[in-house]
Amino acid sequence: MTINIKNRKAGFEYELINKFIAGISLKGTEIKSIRNNKANISDAYCIFIDNILIVKNLHISEYTNGGYLNHEPKRDRTLLLNKQEIHKILGKVKEKGNSIIPIRLFINEKGKAKLEIALAKGKKIYDKRESIKKKDQQREIDRNSKIL
Repeated sequence: MTINIKNRKAGFEYELINKFIAGISLKGTEIKSIRNNKANISDAYCIFIDNILIVKNLHISEYTNGGYLNHEPKRDRTLLLNKQEIHKILGKVKEKGNSIIPIRLFINEKGKAKLEIALAKGKKIYDKRESIKKKDQQREIDRNSKIL
């Protein structure tokens, strides 16, 4: 069973420029909740605090069998990246209009939780309409190809 939690709004709301895969520092009950597919990244975003990349609003539900050692569902979590990647992202974020958003939360082959983040630029309203139009056209093409 693979865990793959996606942020579906990200592709619609933002133009994705660059993607990175980062580790997350988690507590024991958090990784258990992720393995039970009890996480939500749709409202999450990343910010820099003292050159440390932190993800905010990442909701990981409390573990049902956690007891008094359970974690807070929306606590801030540190992302783990190389220094070169951090400096590259930090330089791009300082440009106007760029932000860092999580795209996908998954567990790799070694059993570690990873967060795929993207350097993104917000779309304008007319770009969003264009995305909807392309999606509708692709859906119509797929529908016609199934009929034939």
